[in-house]
Amino acid sequence: MLSGLVVLLLLLLPADLDALYTTIIRWAAALAAVALLVGLTNLVNVHIEKASGGGAAGANSITLLAAFGLTFLAAFILGPNGAAGGVEPANWLFQYVQVPVEISLMALLAVSLVYAAARLLRRNPNVFSIVFIATALLVLLGASSLATGSFGLLSDLITGVRNWITEVPAAAGARGLLIGVALGAVAAGLRILIGTDRPFGG
Repeated sequence: MLSGLVVLLLLLLPADLDALYTTIIRWAAALAAVALLVGLTNLVNVHIEKASGGGAAGANSITLLAAFGLTFLAAFILGPNGAAGGVEPANWLFQYVQVPVEISLMALLAVSLVYAAARLLRRNPNVFSIVFIATALLVLLGASSLATGSFGLLSDLITGVRNWITEVPAAAGARGLLIGVALGAVAAGLRILIGTDRPFGG
């Protein structure tokens, strides 16, 4: 509570105390780095226990530990931009492992979205279900070759509709969610600062 109130006061007081504010923020960054190390240590410990149990879960844990160790050694020994034999291991792992995995997850998300929309339309056919599945299909078509290819007016129409969906209603919904998250974070922070909630004190 004291740390939070000090930072809040430093934001409101004159600029002469900027050095103190910067010092406290650096302390917070150092604590966040320590928390990250604690989280990584916990992750390794949990998966070591799972790996010792065998089975499919054990194989997945071994894969995770091997990937974690390889990535950690590459970044620790050579640095984030270090190169060995003309290859930057950290960037290579990101481009040829992390990015393909994320693309695969996005593809699964697209398939799951269409499947869920079809089930929704079958179980509860109303205007909102139709709007949902039509929007999902238009966005997916906007990322297909129909929009990126040379199909003349059809490509321009699909691209325009997709851009409007992502820039107007989708952006408005995202802003609403972010405003809600921000208000919730402010409310939770104030409750902790005034002592109503004590997440670390019981």
